[in-house]
Amino acid sequence: MTDPAVPTHHAAPRGWAIACTQAGRARAWRAPSAMRRVVAVLIAIAGGLPPAAQAQTEAPAAAAATPTAASRRPPPLDATLGEAVLRVPEEGPDAPHLEVSVFRPPGPGPFPVLLFNHGRAKGDARQQPRSRPVLVAREFVSRGWVVVAPMRQGFAGSGGREPIGGCDLVANGLGQARSVHRTLRWLEGQPWADLDRLVVLGQSHGGLVTLAYGTQPHPGTRLLVNVAGGLRQERCPGWEENLLRAFARFGAEARLPSLWFYGDNDALFPPALWREAHLRHQTAGGLATLVAFGTFRDDAHALLGSPEGRPLWAPPLMARLQALGLPTTVVHPQADPQDVPLPPASGHAPLDDPLALPFHQPRLQQAYRDWLLKPSPRAFAIDPQGQRFGWSSRGERPRQRALTNCQQTQPRPCQLYAVDDAVVWTPTPAAAPPAAPSATSPSASATARP
Repeated sequence: MTDPAVPTHHAAPRGWAIACTQAGRARAWRAPSAMRRVVAVLIAIAGGLPPAAQAQTEAPAAAAATPTAASRRPPPLDATLGEAVLRVPEEGPDAPHLEVSVFRPPGPGPFPVLLFNHGRAKGDARQQPRSRPVLVAREFVSRGWVVVAPMRQGFAGSGGREPIGGCDLVANGLGQARSVHRTLRWLEGQPWADLDRLVVLGQSHGGLVTLAYGTQPHPGTRLLVNVAGGLRQERCPGWEENLLRAFARFGAEARLPSLWFYGDNDALFPPALWREAHLRHQTAGGLATLVAFGTFRDDAHALLGSPEGRPLWAPPLMARLQALGLPTTVVHPQADPQDVPLPPASGHAPLDDPLALPFHQPRLQQAYRDWLLKPSPRAFAIDPQGQRFGWSSRGERPRQRALTNCQQTQPRPCQLYAVDDAVVWTPTPAAAPPAAPSATSPSASATARP
C-alpha cells in the first residue's frame, strides 16, 4: 500500500520525490511493540501535569496585538537550503500525521540523514512554531546531508495530543520518541534518504527525547547528539531527581554512543545538574562524551540559536562524524546570510524603560517588556507612526527579521528601536507624535516570528 507524503508548502522545485510506501526498502523497520504499548498508556494520561517551559532554537511567535492574516502567516521557506514542509501520513487514531521540516541539498541523493529533535516552548504545544533549525541545517546541507526536523505529536502542525507522562520523565521521553520512530519509518520510503548513515540530534527537551530514542534506535543510527538536553518541570516535586533518574535509565539501556554539549550559564540547567546527569548516565552504562563549553553569551541554552555558537559545537561534532567515516567535507558552500547594517547606539533612552518608547500604546509597551526577556541576538522594530511593531530573537539576520515582521501589512518602512542590549532609535521627521488609542480602534498591531 502506498501513502502520499503530502507537501504543505515548499521552496523552489528541486526534484522532490514525494511518494512513500509503508513497506519502504527491503530493510523495513518498525518501532518495537513495547514502545507502542508505553505510548498507549501515555496518551490515556496525557491530561496530567504539564511540563514547565523549555527553550528552543527558534524564537516562539508572539501573539499579535490585533490578530491579522499576516500575523499567522508561516515564515518564508529558504530555497538556498532546499527547505520544504512535508507530512508523515496518519497511521491510525493513535498515530496522527506529523509535520516535518526538511532541508535538502541539490541532487537526487540518497543523502546521509540528520534528524533534529526540537525543544519545547512555554504554553500549548499546538501553538509552538514549526521547527526550523536553519543554522544547523546550513552546516549539514553544505556537507551533503539532508536535515529532517519532525514536529512531534501534538506540536505545531502535527496532529494528536502531546504525550506528557506527568512527572515521569522516562515515560515522557519514550512517548515523545514515538514520533521519531514514525518519522524514520516514513523516511524508509524516501529515495533521497540514506538511513544507513543516520545521526539523531536533539536540543533541550529534544535532547532528552534523543537519549530516550537511543534505547531502541533504528539500526542505521551512528551517533546521538544531546545539546542542553532535559526538561525542567518545576511543578513536579523533586524535578531534578526525576531528570537524573531518566538520564540514568537511558544510559542503562543505551545502544549507541552519544555526544553531549552543555554550558556553564545555561538558564535552565546549572552545571551541577548536567554534570551529575552525565555521571549517572555513564555509571549506568552509557557511552557519553561531554563537551563542556563554558559560558556562551547570556544563556548557554541558546547555543544552537545563534551564529556565534557555531565555533563551540560544529568543530567537535564534525570531528566525531569524521571519526565515524561520515561526510564532513563542504560540497555545497553556503553563503552566510547578510543582515541589515547595525545602527550605532543612539542614547535615545535606557534600554529597559518601556515608558521611553516614542509611542505610548500599552500593547506596544507590553510587547517591548516581553522582548526584553528574550535572548540575543535580538531586535525590536517600530513603524514610524507607532501603529505596528515586530521583533526577533535568536537565529540568523535578527535585524532584518524584526523589520520584515513589522512591515508585513503596511507600506511604511519600519525602523529599528533596539538591537541586543542597546537602543538605536533616532527620531525622524516622518514619525508622528504619539496618539492616544481610541475606544474603537486597536492601539497597535504586531507580527513577531522567527
